[in-house]
Amino acid sequence: MISFEERKRDFWEWHKANPKVWEYFERFSLEVVRTGRHKVSHWLIINRIRWEVYLETTGEDFKISNDYIAFYARLWRARHPEYKDLFTIKRMIGEPNE
Repeated sequence: MISFEERKRDFWEWHKANPKVWEYFERFSLEVVRTGRHKVSHWLIINRIRWEVYLETTGEDFKISNDYIAFYARLWRARHPEYKDLFTIKRMIGEPNE
């Protein structure tokens, strides 16, 4: 089984190579905040990104690993502490306690 630290490292490498995903994640999450909602699923945000990218791109399939979704929610919490509770975040297997 791959360790939490290895999954985190894989996520950061993928994240750096695909900065557009974070731009979408942040944009769509802020849209939710602007509507006055206080909760949304990070899976919903990622699936909207998948939809948007599917419509905008041609050629090679674009894929976001489900393994990365929880890391995007954690990145959101770190960058937007004022909206830290927008996503429900559960401790991942092997993740150190905060």
